[in-house]
Amino acid sequence: MPAAALLPAETPPFAELVYPLATPPDSGTTVEVAPGVHWLRMPLPFRLDHINLWLLEDGPGWTIVDTGLGTEKTKQIWRGLFADRLGGKPVTRLICTHFHPDHMGLAGWIAAEWKVQLWATRMEWLWGRMLSLDDSDHAIEVGIAFYARAGMDATGLDALRQRGNAYRKGTVPPPSHMRAIGAGEIIQISGRGWHVHIGSGHSPEHACLYAPDIDVLIAGDQVLPRISPNVSVWGSEPEDDPLARFLATIERLRAIPASALVLPSHGLPFRGLHLRLDQLARHHGIHFDQVMAACTDWRSAQDVARVLFTRELDAHQMIFAIGESLAHLHNLERRGQLDRRLGEDGVIRFRALGAST
Repeated sequence: MPAAALLPAETPPFAELVYPLATPPDSGTTVEVAPGVHWLRMPLPFRLDHINLWLLEDGPGWTIVDTGLGTEKTKQIWRGLFADRLGGKPVTRLICTHFHPDHMGLAGWIAAEWKVQLWATRMEWLWGRMLSLDDSDHAIEVGIAFYARAGMDATGLDALRQRGNAYRKGTVPPPSHMRAIGAGEIIQISGRGWHVHIGSGHSPEHACLYAPDIDVLIAGDQVLPRISPNVSVWGSEPEDDPLARFLATIERLRAIPASALVLPSHGLPFRGLHLRLDQLARHHGIHFDQVMAACTDWRSAQDVARVLFTRELDAHQMIFAIGESLAHLHNLERRGQLDRRLGEDGVIRFRALGAST
């Protein structure tokens, strides 16, 4: 589950943000972006083709923030970094912002290679452990039933069945033990305090790290400069309202100074945090309006997905489009603006309250 598997329309006006570092590091190299904070990139085999990772100088060694996807190619790049780019200093700590495979995919491997502890929020670690170890068919069938109720067509359901447990394919199982971090905690790294801010909506308990003395925010996927983080309902919690949590997170993150240098997991580092939070809130407000306009008659989540995402989507992309559509539908329903019904065909449909029959 990458940050924005759909690459939805950019949320304008992204050009108003300030990008002080216009050139990303080449594969296998690093760039120092702030005192003691180094930027590296790993490739992803998706349309969203990279992830930004961070190395923090940590006394005699390095703290790694996020790992990249659990593939042999990513391991090879890490091996080169370990051999050539870390100045002979060891990895002393591993922090993962959240459980998605491009962030936690090699946590188990790096922890074993360097005999270090994984630091993460408890919920993210538990999700990573569960999904990476689940080899049953039951979860796949639950997912197929979930998307069928959302109106996914037979082609999409067949693709979902063939996809299987995609998480396991991109992840080395996370360590069986970890060090839990939580909201308000201050992690000391080389005498610098990194304040833990927790976000939700994109993932259950996403950790962002802010260092006041250098005014730097490691934002993970919670705040991205050009695309909106994927906020979806999943079959594991079919009645969830993740968008309410995401919008609440936007408001909480305003406690971080607007001047912060934001280090996102995708795209370029930028300044303009509060402006970007405004843009993300406005983006979802536009989607709410589009959903309400579409639901003058009964609409399934797949119907709404075709309104929110107007370009042609393949079966894999439709999975994420339906999830995002449900996030907006559920939020509007809980705010008393939509009603739902289960059709004789087993599909759940939504309609604006007060719309004519």
